[in-house]
Amino acid sequence: MAREYVARDPRTGKRIGSSNKRRSRNASGIASLAPAAGPWQALPTREIVPLALGESQKVEIMKDGLKMTLGRVDAVKALHKVTENDSEKAYDALIGALDDDYPDVRIAALKCLPAFSLRKQGILFHCLSDRLLDEVESVRDEAMICLSKVAPMFPSGCEEILRREMRSKEKVRRENGFESLRLTAKEWPEVGCLHLDEIIREDDRDLRIRGSKILRTIAAKGGAEAWDLISWSLQDEEVAVRRNASKTLTTLADVEPRIAVILVEGSIAEDDKAIRSAVIKALKKLDMQSPRVVQMILKGAKDEDLEMRRACIGQISIIMSGQELREAAGDLLKNEKDPSLRRRLKSLAMDPDFEGTEEQKNLKLAPAEKPSSELDELPIEQAPSLREDDKRQSGRPANEEGR
Repeated sequence: MAREYVARDPRTGKRIGSSNKRRSRNASGIASLAPAAGPWQALPTREIVPLALGESQKVEIMKDGLKMTLGRVDAVKALHKVTENDSEKAYDALIGALDDDYPDVRIAALKCLPAFSLRKQGILFHCLSDRLLDEVESVRDEAMICLSKVAPMFPSGCEEILRREMRSKEKVRRENGFESLRLTAKEWPEVGCLHLDEIIREDDRDLRIRGSKILRTIAAKGGAEAWDLISWSLQDEEVAVRRNASKTLTTLADVEPRIAVILVEGSIAEDDKAIRSAVIKALKKLDMQSPRVVQMILKGAKDEDLEMRRACIGQISIIMSGQELREAAGDLLKNEKDPSLRRRLKSLAMDPDFEGTEEQKNLKLAPAEKPSSELDELPIEQAPSLREDDKRQSGRPANEEGR
């Protein structure tokens, strides 16, 4: 069995991530990488390599009660199924098929490549790189699908390919390159950071915009490198980049609240409505007891943007109470113009002990004591006998109801 693939940082040569990130593929995982189901699955294992190498021309099989004739294309699709003893021959057959004169054979080889790469990589990624530049459009399309499958498994092997595809002048290739990077970053956040660190420095605004969309993928697990990338993107001159970066703030508020506070504080003065909306959502998730957060809320309550003021004024009763709350509300009330917010601030600024209704003023008063009688103070077991005595003294029978 070929040694397990190890992703390494090309700058240092060190392993990317810890040992628990090495992915073992079970049968269902391999099945998801294999070509779509078809007659090729019925090929006898012993017939696959000879047919793929062209040593035999056709193989007849029975499938679903029908006799079928399979050729080289079917055998190439099935190369990942061969036994371990035939792995080397199967590898040679796959390399030959990837460079075959017939487009259908090249396409079949690209369909097989993801599953076979779990056995051996060799120069498979070099061949994939060539097929992404193939002169036949259908071959290029299949190569792009192949890249999106293998890049998350072999980030180091596909690094240069991704770098080239993301910067392609062809829109479809660029889109596929970034989608492949997103899938890779989901499995390997470090790799996502590595590429995004380069992309956000590009002059091409489209590259920066596309790259900033992947920040959400690495926000939770990318660590300090991801935080730096988000911080830089929040300061980008292109508003679309800042918008995409702002969408990570709520995630950071959940997983890294201290970092979120710093980034929210830096973005709270943004003019863009979409960014301010993201800032507000993140602000509501932060620790309301933090002095830094308290100051941000008080500052936001005076903001020119109505939605920001509404959100922050809604949080004031959480961060303050008593006389401090009333004073802050009264101060905000002096400059507030919005009718609904003025009503809210008036209710917060009011001291119910002096300005409230009679019912509000009486809330803090102790309830009056209920007058007690001699009968009420007696133990329950003595009360009936006292009633009997009272009735005898009044000259009425004890069992007669009073009129």
